[in-house]
Amino acid sequence: MIDRINFLKNEINKHNYLYYVEDNPSVSDYEYDQLFAELKMLEMKYPELRTPDSPTQRVGSISEKFLPYKHKYRLYSLDNTYSYDDLIIWYEKLSKDFKDNVELVCELKIDGLAIALTYEKGIFTTGVTRGDGVTGENITTNLKTVKAIPLKLFKDIDVEVRGEIYMPKSSFEKLNEENMQKGEKLFANPRNAAAGSIRQLDSTITAQRDLSIFVYNSSFENIPDAPKTHYESMMYLKQLGFRVNPNIRLCKNIHEAIEYCKEWETKRFDLDYATDGVVIKVNKLAYQEELGYTARAPKWATAFKFPPEEATTKLLDIELNVGKTGAVTPVAILNPVNLAGSTVARASLHNFDEIKRLDIRVGDDVVIKKAAEIIPKVIKVVDNEYHFDLPVYENPKACPACGARLETRPDEVSLYCSNPNCPSLLKARLEFWVSSDAMDIDKIGPGIIEQLFDKGLVRTPLDLYKLKKEDFFKLDNVKEKSANNMYMSIQNSKKQPLSRFLTALAIKHVGKETAEIIANEFKTLDRLYQTDSFELVEIQGIGLKIALEVSEFFANPNNREYLEEFRALGFNPTQEVERISDVLKGKTLVLTGTLKNMTRDEAQEIIKSMGGKPTSSVSKNTSYVIVGENPGSKLDKAQNLGVIILTEDEFLEMIKANSPVEI
Repeated sequence: MIDRINFLKNEINKHNYLYYVEDNPSVSDYEYDQLFAELKMLEMKYPELRTPDSPTQRVGSISEKFLPYKHKYRLYSLDNTYSYDDLIIWYEKLSKDFKDNVELVCELKIDGLAIALTYEKGIFTTGVTRGDGVTGENITTNLKTVKAIPLKLFKDIDVEVRGEIYMPKSSFEKLNEENMQKGEKLFANPRNAAAGSIRQLDSTITAQRDLSIFVYNSSFENIPDAPKTHYESMMYLKQLGFRVNPNIRLCKNIHEAIEYCKEWETKRFDLDYATDGVVIKVNKLAYQEELGYTARAPKWATAFKFPPEEATTKLLDIELNVGKTGAVTPVAILNPVNLAGSTVARASLHNFDEIKRLDIRVGDDVVIKKAAEIIPKVIKVVDNEYHFDLPVYENPKACPACGARLETRPDEVSLYCSNPNCPSLLKARLEFWVSSDAMDIDKIGPGIIEQLFDKGLVRTPLDLYKLKKEDFFKLDNVKEKSANNMYMSIQNSKKQPLSRFLTALAIKHVGKETAEIIANEFKTLDRLYQTDSFELVEIQGIGLKIALEVSEFFANPNNREYLEEFRALGFNPTQEVERISDVLKGKTLVLTGTLKNMTRDEAQEIIKSMGGKPTSSVSKNTSYVIVGENPGSKLDKAQNLGVIILTEDEFLEMIKANSPVEI
């Protein structure tokens, strides 16, 4: 009986692959249904023979919530460009350290939901959303309902793949038609429909939605003859049973890549899925390793974004907002208009210089577009006869929130409120402090901040931690349970790691990814007190501007007094890394080439756990250069400077000899 069940599973998986991946069905729907019905009947009769990779297990159950899941390999963002000239500059910059021609791979950028899929011995085990790139949500049950995702691969290997879940345009239109007939919510665009479908707590609803996937990256483990290039890895994924976009193309240089972008700028509208650009990657995986990453994105890849859709509407007013830095930002209030699948009634005007440059006047007809397909912005004024009859817009002289004088700052175009106690500024700082990007105080939203501030209960983030539970009863419609939840969520945030605390401080140029890099390097506030810009700029992903801002912030006596007040309230933010040895304490190490026994991230974690400091560039202060296969120019530089060079095996031997635990 087990042989018959295995035969049916293999046949159905093969037909699923031909139908959903290759778009080339080999049997009729009736024949397929007969096979499926027989398998289902046998598994009901012999439940002990039902396995997780069975096609019958695609429809799951209802979940109370999605649990957080830490990615094994971080999912980075991509840098974007809208200019062919910028693509050439990017290519020339990355090519200069390599002797031979740098091949590229072009893939259409799918407008969907990024996910990571893990397979162990060929069996799909875990599916996770991108989240913040480090931690996502485990949505395995829902992803099992997507028929283009194989539950079992054609080879029994371990692999993690990244892909983009999307809803075909035709399916999106059908779903909205059905929802309209039922009087239910309409989705704004296919991406929203896909995201909403994949995050249903009831996976049977997900199964009813027509979702698909294209995979675009992979991390193989312990396989012989692993692919040496990105293009080879994509073809190998296809052999394993994954759906790879058929429009992938290998290009000899950036000029061929640009031709690909130009070709798809108009052809994309004929596709049955939404694509907003082209992802361009360096083909050789060894070169990718060599080039590495910035704080947020790989240096070996970029995304060329197609020109976004535009729309014309009337500018009804210009609203002024005060942000957490005190900058006053003009916002266009528009006659609502549909743009790229959503209704837009507000748009960015960037700053007052932009208003002057475009000569934007209230009452104008203006053209708007979505920057990076997300944020609407005004790009030009429609040339018509009544534009010059409208009053010229005059820059404000006073803060719209408190009436204080507005001022400029050196080398900046924004206007700033001169009042450090401006209520809008203070509220914006409080709202950012509790946000999911910062201290993530999930029970305290903008509405609660508004009430706490207006009732005089808080003015700064410090005040949040001085609140008593009974203070929350002073807010509108707050009962015992809500008051306790809000109080505890604030108190629990004291345990957040140093990276979140640094983000919440809103130091200029320091976002959450940069904060994490700094926190991982320094671990404690005391260490940050001792740093300077020279030490900071040595950290991979930290530029000179960031280094100066951070060092000046922690050197400022007022800021130190502010931070010590947090410590007096029970804060001790740290970024813990388990130290297993001090053998590399005070040493600086550089990795080059492809390592065969570990990934580069794993090697860097080992170095940190033994007290060392991994960096990306070789200098006379470098202690060791660890060399893998196909090393790049860093090896030549190390030899010229007389830096000690270790092979991967020599490095592993050195740390194993000095480690109390097995590595």
